[in-house]
Amino acid sequence: MNRGGRTISRQSWREELHATMALAWPLMLANLTMQLIQATDVVLLGWLGPKELAAAALALSLSFGMILFALGVLTASSPMMASALGERSNAVRDVRRTFRQSLWAAVIMTIPTMIVLWNAEPVILALGQEPELARLAGIFLRGYMWVIPSWMLFQVMRNFLSAMERPGWVLVISATGIPLNALVCWSLIFGHLGMPRLGIIGAGLGSSIVWAAMALALAAVILSDRQFRRFQLFGRFWRSDWPRFRAMFRLGGPIGLTMGFEGGVFSAAAYLMGLFGASSVAAHQIALQIAATTFMVPLALGQATTVRVGLAYGRRDRDGVALAGWTAFGLSIAFMAVMATIMYAFPRELITLFLADTAENASVIALGVSFLMIAALFQIVDGAQVVGAGMLRGLHDTRVPMVYALFGYWAIGLGVGVALAFALDWRGIGIWMGLAAGLGMVAVLMLWRWSRRDRLGLLLVSS
Repeated sequence: MNRGGRTISRQSWREELHATMALAWPLMLANLTMQLIQATDVVLLGWLGPKELAAAALALSLSFGMILFALGVLTASSPMMASALGERSNAVRDVRRTFRQSLWAAVIMTIPTMIVLWNAEPVILALGQEPELARLAGIFLRGYMWVIPSWMLFQVMRNFLSAMERPGWVLVISATGIPLNALVCWSLIFGHLGMPRLGIIGAGLGSSIVWAAMALALAAVILSDRQFRRFQLFGRFWRSDWPRFRAMFRLGGPIGLTMGFEGGVFSAAAYLMGLFGASSVAAHQIALQIAATTFMVPLALGQATTVRVGLAYGRRDRDGVALAGWTAFGLSIAFMAVMATIMYAFPRELITLFLADTAENASVIALGVSFLMIAALFQIVDGAQVVGAGMLRGLHDTRVPMVYALFGYWAIGLGVGVALAFALDWRGIGIWMGLAAGLGMVAVLMLWRWSRRDRLGLLLVSS
C-alpha cells in the first residue's frame, strides 16, 4: 500500500495488526470488565425498581463528565511514557517522573470531584429534577463517591502497564472485580450473606469496596514484578516535579476537556431526560449502558493506537505512525458495524437484560428500545471519533481536537438534540438524535485532521 509516495508492504500491515491486537485485546477485555462492573450496579438497582434506577442514573451522570475529564488528563501519561520508551534515552527516569506526576494529578482532581458528589442532592435539585430522585441520588453517591480515589490510582497504574505493553494484569484484576462487585453489591443492597439491607447506598458502597481492592491488587503487582520494580515508581512520590507536572497538564488538559465534553453532553442528556419523567431517565441509562459497553472496544483500540503511534513517533518512524493509526481505525469500524447490526436486530432483548419484561416496566422498555435503535445508527461514527482522537494523541496533538469536541458535542450534539426534543416535541428521541449528530461531526473532524497530519506539521519526523 502507498502512503505519501512510500509503499508499505502487506507484511508490515500484518505485523502491525498483530502488535495492535496484542496490546489492545487485554485493554478491550479490561475496559469491558470495568464497564460491566457499573452495568452490574444498574442491573441490581433495576431489581429495586425504576425509581431507584433513575436516581442512580442521575447520580452517575453527575460524576460522568468529571470522571472523564480526570481520565483524559491521566491519559496524557500514556503517550508521554510510550514516547520515552521509544526514544530509550533516559527512559526509566522519564517514565518514573511522568508516573509520579500522574499520582499528583490524581490527588488534585480527586478532591473537587468528591466535594461536588458529597453535595449532590442540592446540585441535582438545582438542575430541575424531581425531589425524590435527587434525594435518592444523593444517598447513592454518599456510598459511590469513595470509588474516585481508588479508580484514579488504578488508571495511573493502568497507563503505565499499557505503555510497557503489558496490560494483562489489568485484565486479570478487572475480570476478578466483576463477580466480586456483583456479590458485594447484591449482599449490601438486599441484605444477603449476613450483610445489612442498605438499599441504594449499598450499591455505591459495594463498588467503592471493590475498586479499593482492585487498586491495591494492581499496586502489589507493580511493586513485585521484576520488570516494573526497576522503575521505582512509588519511591519518593511526594517530591515535586513542576516542569513534568505542567507538561502533563499541557498535554492532558486538552485530552481531559475533550473527553469531558463528550461525557458532559451525555450527562446533560440524562438531566434533559429528567424533564420528561423517571421512565425516560431509566430508559436512557439502560440504552446508554449498552452503548457504553460496545464503546469499550474502540476505546481500547484508541488507547492502543495512542501507544503504538507514540512509540513510532518517538522512533521518528513516519510509516510506523501511519500503520499504527489506520490499523486501529479499520479494526474499530469493523467491530462497530457488527455491534450496530446486533442492536438494530435485537433491541428489546438487549433492554430486557437490565429490566424485567413486566407491565410495570412497559413504558421504560418501549423508550429504551427506541433509544437503542438510534444508538445502532451512531455506532460506526462513535468508534471512528474515539480512535481518531487516540491516533492524534499519539502525535501529542490534543488542543485542536479539544476544540473539535466542544463544537461537535455541544454546539451540534446538544444544539440539535434540544431543538428536536423541545421545538419539534420529539422528547427523548430528539435528544438521542442530537447525540448521534454530535458524534458524527466529531468523527469527521478528527479524521480530517489525521489525514492532513503531514501538511499541518504534526509529524516532525524524518522519512
